[in-house]
Amino acid sequence: MRREADFFDVDELELVYMSRRLREALRIEELLTAAGLDYLVETGTYTGGFLIKRDLTGAFFYVTPTDVPGARQLLSEHGYRPYEPDGG
Repeated sequence: MRREADFFDVDELELVYMSRRLREALRIEELLTAAGLDYLVETGTYTGGFLIKRDLTGAFFYVTPTDVPGARQLLSEHGYRPYEPDGG
């Protein structure tokens, strides 16, 4: 379920997915909510473009460290590529 930052009792949440499109972000919200995972979604900027670099806005999805493996597996099972800190 989508939560506010003050809901979480951990020092840091971990990024599990970054969506570039609204439709995709809404689908990710549906998946995480249906799975019963608490998550935080925030907007943020990322650099995109091949020839011309520009700052774009995306939706960043965070979960508690204990929920990271389940969230990554869920995203993978539904054809999404979860964020991996090492770029993997």
